[in-house]
Amino acid sequence: MKSNFSEWTLDKIDDAFGTVQVDNIPELDELLAFEYEFNDYEKRYLTTLADKYLHFGGDDWNEVELENKFISPLIVFADIDNKKFAYFLERELTGVVGEYELTGKVDGMIASGYRNPRKPYFCLKEYKRQTDPNGDPRGQAVIAMIVGQHHNNDSKPVYGCYIVGKSWHFMVLKGKEYAISNVFVGSDNEIFDIYRILKGLRVHIERLM
Repeated sequence: MKSNFSEWTLDKIDDAFGTVQVDNIPELDELLAFEYEFNDYEKRYLTTLADKYLHFGGDDWNEVELENKFISPLIVFADIDNKKFAYFLERELTGVVGEYELTGKVDGMIASGYRNPRKPYFCLKEYKRQTDPNGDPRGQAVIAMIVGQHHNNDSKPVYGCYIVGKSWHFMVLKGKEYAISNVFVGSDNEIFDIYRILKGLRVHIERLM
């Protein structure tokens, strides 16, 4: 049965794949607790990025503006790309899981490879604006993570994130369980937490390879 990522909600995913949302997964707790020491340049850059979102209409940016003015500058600044894995945007991801042929375009993913993605380790779903999002960004992120898990063909965790405007939630899927973090707001000092977690994400993905 063919199905696009856009059709999935958390309830539908749990019913179809036997997944369960839990409060805690150690890999997510470790990621959220990652410690990082900021230099002065990083502090200035991140403060400027948060201020621009706050004072230049970030809640009303469309999808392209949100991606180009806020999300990608933050992720690229975290310096994730290397010859083993990299951050890719707007790439197709497909996989047959159970009775479903799942397919969709992932807004952002960190995957092995540096020219083209191979095995996904992190899947990101963004929504156009803070107000009136359509669909279920949580479900669309988790279903992409399930396909990523299928491609990895093991019990290692798959990381994820969904973003609605300035609000970021990090996620981990391990086996049949997934957990979702509390919100991190990118238009205030929590942008430092988001950046710190992104820096930690590179370290955690390196451990998976």
